[in-house]
Amino acid sequence: MSQFVKTSAPNRVVIIGAAGRDFHNFHTMYRDHGRGKRTQVVAFTAAQIPRIDDRVYPRELAGPQYPHGIPIIPESQLAEVIKSEGITDAVFSYSDVTYQHVMEMMARVNAAGAHFILPGAEETMITSKKPVIAVCAVRTGCGKSQTSRMLAEDLIGKQISTVAIRHPMPYGDLVKQAVQRFATYEDMLAAACTIEEMEEYEPYTSRGMVVYAGVDYGAILEQAEAEAQVVLWDGGNNDTPFYRPDLHITVVDPLRPGHELTYYPGLTNLTMAHVIIVNKVNSASRADLNIVEENIHNRNPEATVIHTNSNVYMDAGDKIRGKRVLVVEDGPTATHGGRAHGAGTVAARHYGADIISPLTYLSGSFLDVFGAYPHLNEAGILPAMGYFEEQLADLAATINAVPCDYVVSGTPIDLDRLLGDRVDKPILRVTYDSEEIGQPQLPDIVARAIEKAAKEKATLGES
Repeated sequence: MSQFVKTSAPNRVVIIGAAGRDFHNFHTMYRDHGRGKRTQVVAFTAAQIPRIDDRVYPRELAGPQYPHGIPIIPESQLAEVIKSEGITDAVFSYSDVTYQHVMEMMARVNAAGAHFILPGAEETMITSKKPVIAVCAVRTGCGKSQTSRMLAEDLIGKQISTVAIRHPMPYGDLVKQAVQRFATYEDMLAAACTIEEMEEYEPYTSRGMVVYAGVDYGAILEQAEAEAQVVLWDGGNNDTPFYRPDLHITVVDPLRPGHELTYYPGLTNLTMAHVIIVNKVNSASRADLNIVEENIHNRNPEATVIHTNSNVYMDAGDKIRGKRVLVVEDGPTATHGGRAHGAGTVAARHYGADIISPLTYLSGSFLDVFGAYPHLNEAGILPAMGYFEEQLADLAATINAVPCDYVVSGTPIDLDRLLGDRVDKPILRVTYDSEEIGQPQLPDIVARAIEKAAKEKATLGES
């Protein structure tokens, strides 16, 4: 018996995704939309993240039209399913890929006989009753999360109750992950969060903040609105906001000049932004800054442009001077973000450490990771990957195999706390934050946007 259900719906759809934006597009375009009555979503496809295919999007989330749920299949089966199941539309629904990749996907879909759809950013945005500040980026690893943390601390300091809502990373039990609320480290452990999830949530919970995530972003918003005056959308990769922003902030990276124009949907964020932050000014060359600033001027001349430094800190830096170190960097930034180094590498070089490559010491699933992302073979770093327990064990085994004196961790999480007794080397943590340069100041812009949005939404609520 086929896993795909046939109905009389005139439109048969496959949503091309990576366990995040794809589910949100389904909810806002099909499940909760009039077009859902004339459309059957036959399947989701999965890419980018290991072990998120060969499962079912559950009926509890899919709605009454899908009593058996919706199959999630590997992206490699896309053309076959289009042909065998009479698919009419394929909806592209993941981020941080080149526009070349997007057009190649279009060619695969068109050649198989279906329409290729890129949803408009506005169509999938949910309107909040509270002011929404969205922090997005043009690539993974630009510094959007450190920007979000900077804003959150400022708002909390002004006694404006704020919750962060993070882009989805639902890699486990989707029903249990429909609405997730994290206030403590223990909340993350109880939810069996992956390293990638903890990298995004811990910087908030360690500051006493609440962060939401999950699958159903309509339900998430309702719960978040009940406990906060302001919603801070912390985007994933270079995706566009799930909520309609009252202030749309986009972060660009002058260490990758030109990427703001060539990665989907980063250029959309650049073009829509009210405020554009040029981050890492203290690490970029003047020539690269000029390229980025010219692209901003050409694509969004009305945006307010703010410059920030990305400062790296390491309290125990002198310990690694002249020592052999293994550098562990933020997983998504190092993998599909394409970065050959991050904060850990910056700190190790600054303190004169001897960086040892993990390449010949990789264990288990890390062989597959380095095979999928060839640039890592020359980078000399180890990405903090831990999407499942076996991979977490492989991370520890690789660290233990590398002949080094210290591990320098540039990931946002407390890696030493997470791995504990699994590793036999001391782990030294690197942190980083944003520092604004000159005027205007971002907190002032945010305060004005919140005040304006609060008044407008209060008026709408009364009418």
